[in-house]
Order: sequence, then C-alpha cells, then structure tokens
Amino acid sequence: QVQLVESGGGLVQAGGSLRLSCAASGRIASIHHMGWYRQAPGNQRELVAVISGGSTNYANSVKGRFSISRDNAKNTVYLQMNSLKPEDTAVYYCNAFIAAALSYQDYWGQGTQVTVSS
Repeated sequence: QVQLVESGGGLVQAGGSLRLSCAASGRIASIHHMGWYRQAPGNQRELVAVISGGSTNYANSVKGRFSISRDNAKNTVYLQMNSLKPEDTAVYYCNAFIAAALSYQDYWGQGTQVTVSS
C-alpha cells in the first residue's frame, strides 16, 4: 500500500509565501515522477508543476513564482509558492507515478487547501 501525505497548506495574504510538502510511504520500488495539481471551485483539476529526474515543468500561470523540488532519499516533493495571488486559491493535490510491485501507477494525496486573501 502506497500513501501520499501532504502538508503545508493554509491561509496567506496576497504576496505571501507557502511551502507544500508531500511524502510518499509504503512499499515503494521506484518513483518515476512527482508533481502538484490544483482544483479551484467550479474548475477542473490542473497541473501546477511536475518533477522527473532533473527536469521540471510548470504551468504558465505559476512560472517564476513557484518552485518544485524533490528529496529522493525521503520520497518527498516540495512546492515553494512565492508571490501568491488570490487566483492561486485552490485545493492542491500531490501526485506521484510509483512502482509498488511490478508496474507503475498513479497515486494521489488527499489534498491541502491553499487560500490567498486579497
């Protein structure tokens, strides 16, 4: 059984910063990539950032403000969010493509609320 546990969400004023963490645990053989998605009320879930090996990819809306990083020894991915805007308000979900046995599959965290006040 693989679990993703997120932490670090909360309420912050516009222009502020938050750091999200997501730790993967369980019978993990290999992690291909990890990332963050978000979903605001009434909107579809969208990709925020993903990291695979040494490569990163960001949504245009967060480029230059958010930074994703990964600690392979801890099976943990981080999302540093700076210069936050009210439109960044959403539930943020951690995602990881993990091989627990013989094949890879997607895993999701439970989500953490980020609220940015104007």
